[in-house]
Amino acid sequence: MKTRLRIRKDGQPVYEGIHDISDADTFGAACSSAWSTLREQKFAQASSIGALIDTFDQRILDEMLETEITLSKA
Repeated sequence: MKTRLRIRKDGQPVYEGIHDISDADTFGAACSSAWSTLREQKFAQASSIGALIDTFDQRILDEMLETEITLSKA
């Protein structure tokens, strides 16, 4: 089923994408895609080598704390 995956933090959108989700594997793939997109955005925003190092997965995980993740039919 085509499903819209939204991630918000403090009411602001962090990620939104449409994915074909039908089971645990495709749900995991959708979450992985969202993670990769967020990581690429952080890489693009990095202004120095030090800032780039800060964008490792732990940093993204820290930013994902207390987010709201919702699913709806697309």
